[in-house]
Amino acid sequence: MALALRAALGFVLGLALWRAGTPAYGRLLADAAEPVLRLLERPAATRLYAEGTRIAVDRADFASRSERPSLPADDLTINVILLLALAATRKNLLKDYGIVALGAALGTLGLTHVVAVVCAVKALYATQLGEWSAANIRPLSRELWTGAAHFYRVAGCWAIAFGLWWGLLGPGFRGGAGRSGPAGPPRGGRRAFRRRGRG
Repeated sequence: MALALRAALGFVLGLALWRAGTPAYGRLLADAAEPVLRLLERPAATRLYAEGTRIAVDRADFASRSERPSLPADDLTINVILLLALAATRKNLLKDYGIVALGAALGTLGLTHVVAVVCAVKALYATQLGEWSAANIRPLSRELWTGAAHFYRVAGCWAIAFGLWWGLLGPGFRGGAGRSGPAGPPRGGRRAFRRRGRG
């Protein structure tokens, strides 16, 4: 199958997976990111839950009548489309090492998505809650979390997908080099053959 055709097929499959799987995946991300956030705060007050394609953010110290902010889970996970499109360019992707590498790449991508949710929630706390943000978030923390969240959305999201492809699925990986194809004769055998030919 031509390279461009494989890439297009991977893009379509990635797009379908991203669109159909975001609600369920958002619940998984909320469940994974919540304990991380609670470890990073005192008192531990954050609660996350999925609402469609968004992750809602709640806290025990929010007023009961206040509106709960939310984050777009689909925006934070869209790089799965790029990863699958790039992965599809590898021949024999679903055989031998290819399927293992694909699983490792997707698993690692999932961990980066948890980190992205943590950064996005922290940035939301730092900048979008008005007086609460000013009273509870230090200036240095505000700069660090908002910078990390902004970098991920602008460049990091795509760089992670490309790096995983290059390192685990693409030309950057060299672990399988030399495995394919029949083995040649030993070097000593070649020399013996040459001596016989000369005689």
